[in-house]
Amino acid sequence: MNLIEELRWRGMIQDIMPGTDEQLKKEMTTAYIGFDPTAESLHIGSLVPILLLVHLQKAGHKPIALIGGATGMVGDPSGKSEERNLLDEATLNRNIAGVRGQLERFLDFSPGRVNGAEMVNNYDWFKKISFIEFLRDTGKYITVNYMMAKDSVRKRIEGDAGISYTEFAYQLMQGYDFYWLYANKNCKLQMGGSDQWGNITTGTELVRRKAGGEAFAFTCPLITKADGGKFGKTETGNIWLDPLRTSPYQFYQFWLNASDADAEKWLRIFTFLSRDETDKIFTEHSIDASLRVLQRRLAEEVTSFVHGKDELSKAIETTQKLFSNQTAPAESLSVADLEGMEGVVKSGFPKDEIVKGVDVISFLTESKIFPSKGEARKTVQGGGVSINRKKVENIQLTIGTDSLLHNEYILVQKGKKNYYLVKAY
Repeated sequence: MNLIEELRWRGMIQDIMPGTDEQLKKEMTTAYIGFDPTAESLHIGSLVPILLLVHLQKAGHKPIALIGGATGMVGDPSGKSEERNLLDEATLNRNIAGVRGQLERFLDFSPGRVNGAEMVNNYDWFKKISFIEFLRDTGKYITVNYMMAKDSVRKRIEGDAGISYTEFAYQLMQGYDFYWLYANKNCKLQMGGSDQWGNITTGTELVRRKAGGEAFAFTCPLITKADGGKFGKTETGNIWLDPLRTSPYQFYQFWLNASDADAEKWLRIFTFLSRDETDKIFTEHSIDASLRVLQRRLAEEVTSFVHGKDELSKAIETTQKLFSNQTAPAESLSVADLEGMEGVVKSGFPKDEIVKGVDVISFLTESKIFPSKGEARKTVQGGGVSINRKKVENIQLTIGTDSLLHNEYILVQKGKKNYYLVKAY
């Protein structure tokens, strides 16, 4: 299969400009995707564009990762109902450094490789352009009528919040990125999420009108969940690629908990398994879905890709300790088992208060497992809290020395999958 055929069967193409497949078959093509540096880490929503660049490089083409240092100061209106806070330069530089380090783990940036990946920051060229220059030399090529016809702009204009000129200009700035890369890096293709189609096609139009060239584009669908929930979000927040923000164990659990419908779709998108391999897994899963063969393979492949095989092994080990024999008493877990559970959130609690006895709601709140007593009480009453593998059924429960494992630890479970290890000090 060629690149486009490969991405189509994986479900990774939504919109594609005519001639794109032919261009990729004709020659090694330089292509880029933009990454928004709004945080020091990318999250799993960024995995799809990362994987597009990896597939592109594997197919013999040259990937460019563009960090939006300049456009990050402006804000993209696509998919947003209101204008977001703008970042200062110091914050942007810190975020860019974090994103750069993550991308270097997935792409081969070897300078000696013909199709070695490159990383660029659009601030490097925008900082040299004056406002008058940009209006005169670029703005004249794209009409306001053209820009207002884009969905991302029209929806904001029709909405209550409106749109500022700052965000209105974002489309033209992103379009200029494509023109600059075309003129300076021979970049002929831009990829991105389907919500970026309007911005991307503005770039191809600017290449045509300003440079007299031909540029191409395709987008991938935005990832959704079968139950309508937002992809990459859990009750604890975003799933980040940074192991300090989301531990490899928590990362592994996210994929392991996917529904059958989501896991089947995501196995094609987020792994490099072949069609034969995925079909074999689907067949095996259909024989006995309770074994969750599909989810386990998905979690293993993605966790290994993002965090490496060693962290995957630790995540599996922790999962087995916590879930393989939940009927076994927590007292059967050794100190080494408790201390070695990678990714379980760890906190502390004064031992003298435990010796005196503390009510369970205060304990759960003061150990930072819950943000408020109200939320702790509500969850306990709903049967959502276990201490040392025993469900808490009474909000009057007192936590005392008899609650300590090995005279030092308390294992708390919140909901189905969130574990906390509280150490008395």
